[in-house]
Amino acid sequence: MPRYALLVEYHGAPFAGWQRQNDQPSVQGAIEAALAQLEPRAHTIAAAGRTDAGVHATGQVAHCDLEKDWDPFRLSEALNFHLKPAPVAIVACAQVADDWHARFDAVERRYLFRLMSRRAPLTFEAGQMWRVNHPLDAAAMQAGADQLLGQHDFTTFRSSICQAKSPVKTLDELRIEVLPHDHGTEYRFHVRARSFLHNQVRSFVGTLERVGAGAWTPEDVGAALAAKDRAACGPVCPPQGLYLAGVTYPENPFS
Repeated sequence: MPRYALLVEYHGAPFAGWQRQNDQPSVQGAIEAALAQLEPRAHTIAAAGRTDAGVHATGQVAHCDLEKDWDPFRLSEALNFHLKPAPVAIVACAQVADDWHARFDAVERRYLFRLMSRRAPLTFEAGQMWRVNHPLDAAAMQAGADQLLGQHDFTTFRSSICQAKSPVKTLDELRIEVLPHDHGTEYRFHVRARSFLHNQVRSFVGTLERVGAGAWTPEDVGAALAAKDRAACGPVCPPQGLYLAGVTYPENPFS
């Protein structure tokens, strides 16, 4: 059976997350239903990462096995037709080796979190970023973020329901970009690592927002990390600002 890699983009608001669920809509379920329109049978696809309810993606990667030898472009076009009107799109497709795996072959994952500081509620970008109504100190947030770089026991920033075998991860990048925005300021958190714990990025951003607001010092972030205690974490921010922005492989299947 030929195997295909899919580069997937989606708006997470209507979904209970990536993973298929019996009683709630999911991104995986939507794509598998579209595949069943092309080859009528049960389909199971695998993804590079399981995003939570409300989380978006601009660079999710999944793979599927099909019986027919599809032209990759025609496969993506057919899937996009059957995915309508769900806010899910296959933006690229490529045939890959039979043993290629979207999750296990990935060597890096990149996330983006969008945070807006502005007094007025969001209109056009509501549901696409987290808004706070107070100013933030970007330099202080970056100083706190720098203390999280490298290999650490991230128990403090790990969800209590996380299923990872170990809390030890290596954080390669946590960079804050500041962008002027209509009637406010947008802060983009660029986060990069081989893999992440459940709720790790949202725990980072929620904690760093407290630093930017002046409620925490940058040094408090290092102390929270050293505590290795979930109770030491700052608030977990809401999901709507989080995007799975990209996945890296030894060889890019879409190049």
